[in-house]
Amino acid sequence: MDINRLNEMYIDILKELGNIGSGNAITALSTMIGKKMDMQVPKVKILDFKEVSDIFGSADTIIVGIYFDLDGDVKGNILFALDIKSAASLIWSLMGLEVKEEFDELEKSALEEIGNIMAGSYVASLSTLTSLNIKISPPAISIDMAGAILSVPAIKYGEISDKILFIETQFIEGEKLIKGDFFLIPDINSFDLILKALGVEVNGK
Repeated sequence: MDINRLNEMYIDILKELGNIGSGNAITALSTMIGKKMDMQVPKVKILDFKEVSDIFGSADTIIVGIYFDLDGDVKGNILFALDIKSAASLIWSLMGLEVKEEFDELEKSALEEIGNIMAGSYVASLSTLTSLNIKISPPAISIDMAGAILSVPAIKYGEISDKILFIETQFIEGEKLIKGDFFLIPDINSFDLILKALGVEVNGK
């Protein structure tokens, strides 16, 4: 399937996946921090790799990136990305700690666990909806410029997919607005498999 030709029906299906996955992820996060969190309707788009760093303002913007590899029926990569302010807000909500000049090892570990819960909930929702066996790796965190963080999946999957499924999730805890971005980078065959599992005809099949 040529992902460039995804029509509105495909996008609607992917939006529904984004809504359900993000909703379950926010519920899991609320349980983890013991506080109620509200979620705005996620924005779902298909992006080129080259467009992604623009989401953060520029390729030089420092962000927190939490990586996961996908295996099983679906191959690919998930990146959960947060701007520094949102990451610090999550640390405060979870641990009551104010981040100083940079994140220490304890705070990084907490962010990994938050990413693990968020991505795990999303993948579990995708697996349930598609009946596909999807495995997720342990998290790996990186705090660096957006361009550098995004170069990892681009190099790893650039030869088999130049597209990213982008899910922008904004959630509110108290008066704090926290923005977390999911980037799902399945290989081409996995993208076809996901759509077929959802009953979408791919190339007339």
